[in-house]
Amino acid sequence: MANVSKKVSWSSRDEDTAQGEDTPLLNGASAVRYTRQFSGSSIFHIGRLSTVDLEEENSEEEGAVLSRPKEIPHNEKLLSLKYESLDYDNSENQLFLEEERRMSQMGFKCLEISRWVVCGLIGLLTGLIACVIDIVVENLAGFKYHVVKQNIEKFTEVGGLSITLILWAVLNSAFVLVGSVLVAFFEPIAAGSGIPQIKCYLNGVKVPRVVRLKTLMVKVGGVICSVAGGLAVGKEGPMIHSGAVVAAGVSQGRSTSLKKDFKIFEYFRRDTEKRDFVSAGAAAGVSAAFGAPVGGVLFSLEEGASFWNQMLTWRIFFASMMSTFTLNFFLSIYNEKPGDLSNPGLINFGRFDSDSVEYNLYEIPLFICMGAIGGLLGALFNVLNYWLTIFRIRYIHRPCLQVMEAMLVAAVTATVSFTMIYFSNDCQPLGPDQSEEYPLQLFCDDGEYNSMATAFFNTPERSVRSLFHNPPGSYNPLTLGMFTLSYFFLACWTYGLTVSAGVFIPSLLIGAAWGRLFGILLAAITSSGSIWADPGKYALIGAAAQLGGIVRMTLSLTVIMVEATGNVTYGLPIMLVLMTAKIVGDYFVEGLYDIHIKLHSVPFLHWEAPATSHSLTAREVMSSPVTCFSRIEKVGTIVDILSNTSTNHNGFPVVPGVGDDNEPGRICGLILRSQLIVLLKHKVFVERARSRLQQRRLQLKDFRDAYPRFPPIQSIHVSQDERECMMDLTQFMNPTPYTVPQETSLPRVFKLFRALGLRHLVVIDHENRVVGLVTRKDLARYHLGKHGLEEMQLAQT
Repeated sequence: MANVSKKVSWSSRDEDTAQGEDTPLLNGASAVRYTRQFSGSSIFHIGRLSTVDLEEENSEEEGAVLSRPKEIPHNEKLLSLKYESLDYDNSENQLFLEEERRMSQMGFKCLEISRWVVCGLIGLLTGLIACVIDIVVENLAGFKYHVVKQNIEKFTEVGGLSITLILWAVLNSAFVLVGSVLVAFFEPIAAGSGIPQIKCYLNGVKVPRVVRLKTLMVKVGGVICSVAGGLAVGKEGPMIHSGAVVAAGVSQGRSTSLKKDFKIFEYFRRDTEKRDFVSAGAAAGVSAAFGAPVGGVLFSLEEGASFWNQMLTWRIFFASMMSTFTLNFFLSIYNEKPGDLSNPGLINFGRFDSDSVEYNLYEIPLFICMGAIGGLLGALFNVLNYWLTIFRIRYIHRPCLQVMEAMLVAAVTATVSFTMIYFSNDCQPLGPDQSEEYPLQLFCDDGEYNSMATAFFNTPERSVRSLFHNPPGSYNPLTLGMFTLSYFFLACWTYGLTVSAGVFIPSLLIGAAWGRLFGILLAAITSSGSIWADPGKYALIGAAAQLGGIVRMTLSLTVIMVEATGNVTYGLPIMLVLMTAKIVGDYFVEGLYDIHIKLHSVPFLHWEAPATSHSLTAREVMSSPVTCFSRIEKVGTIVDILSNTSTNHNGFPVVPGVGDDNEPGRICGLILRSQLIVLLKHKVFVERARSRLQQRRLQLKDFRDAYPRFPPIQSIHVSQDERECMMDLTQFMNPTPYTVPQETSLPRVFKLFRALGLRHLVVIDHENRVVGLVTRKDLARYHLGKHGLEEMQLAQT
């Protein structure tokens, strides 16, 4: 293998790379080792590595091989430089302040009304999308199960059930083929549930293409095919992502993909406003999936949003209510029951009757034990999925291989399901109170059905409902044990495929199965089994424990389960179970979403800085030296700095003037790359203003029209004469950027940066001179490891 030379740039780069949007993450070409370099022996330069450029000098023979790598190297100790940050902090320049001061009290009230209108539209459209998904999935899955059921009944007596197995596998693979091709070849960001990506977005990370219209279309089509294809997946995660995309689009009043501008909601075309609406969209997705408006608000607060305010709570709740009402209204019309709005959402768990909602205080310790089991099984699930994801990153990185793996899993799922049903002898009487949608008789007597088929031969949502509500004796322990074991590994293998799919429902199904088994065994080993009542309540507790052990949600999941089942009585036990599952699971490994965020090297900022980081100061973690601009700067200098691909700055402190001695100047403002590009595009030069060539004064509307896809600097044409012009940055820069002294401790810097949603934090000395710049990756690279505080390296992974 050819030698790999490393070029290390020690500069004041912002954590972002302006050209990283179209470059997929983890697409390296060869195995390399990343080394750490220090500038001299001064502690002032700790952690200053900004970019690692891999320049490979390969022979022609090696080049042909390396162009199509069999393995992509992956090192989770690296932090990717390919992610940009969002500008959640408003730039209070002269243009912004003038607009705000001109706006009357009535104008601000109209803006508040517009926010409510946007939230209502978000809920309405999210509910409509959920309705379409539900109707199409039920029809496609119904068609598939009807065909397979007819085939089983045809060949049960005459033989030839192998034909049924092949038919089932082919149908599954065909649906999954369509869904995986959509994701792998058209929009890879639509893979998975989308919840980790939305968490990152709301945390302040700009994940490329995560809220595009194309992503929404692929997400909807992909999840329909995944669920109809019989994979161990659910619709809830993609619904959350879909709601977020709807919110991002509606709130802007235009579609950049379709190049259609409706000239409405222009005030909301900035990251700060967009973030709040995306929070509402995520909550509306939860509400549509589970029929849980309050749970949706709490989910957005607990798992999604990194920033919150009181008014946002009510607007998000309104969006969630609109989503649930819209879904139920249109589903009732579709089901020809226009007056019946009882369906709580996509995931209809059904209501527990009064006999099954009672529990005794002496059962609380049993519930807590079930929470511990859920934490252990959740940790096992996460560890197995972690290593499986590492394998996929390294070896299954080509789209064709990803599609083949998805089809393989679909075929294996059908094979396992058929085998389990075929060899099961759990026959139950088919009474009038049975709610099975597709009961299979197979080798059972007349008037009986195969109980294993109830779990496998159904959509996961219907299987969960049957485990919750079927009467005692509907399943024998062996059936539940075998189903739990097989579905656990199928779900673990499935999550992370290149398909649109969620993990909520598979987790609930696994937990409901072993929870019901727990209840049956409890009744069997005690002298008076009747005191343990309906095993359905243990299915509910097990479902909550398993899901909590995998995703580590507590308060929001409690409310979701209570709202989805109509069981306020079980609020306390579910909360205790989820807290126990989280504590036990966190002892071994992180939650599933956090694991996948870390595996993709995203600079995610958690709520608090590492506990042992007080020994570090801003001087030690900042990037330096800093590239600054003068208040009145030469156009050629600005163009050259913005075009410098080795640094790709996105934020520049502004000083009164930069001298030849390279001494740091006193801070007087901060200006962003995006602002400079708009100024260059409109040629806002001092000379043009003096010669009256400037047709009109630049306004905030010009910046909003360019948002969010600001043109690259390469598309800005500046002549040689224009390079000699000057640009006055005074009215466009933020004159009051946040600054910290260089001796500020890392936890204090982290708290300020995280709480205010900053993108840049200027570090100054005692004379207010710029000495460094703290960005997201400067903070995200410090974490607690096995040996205390550890520092990740930054690289163009």
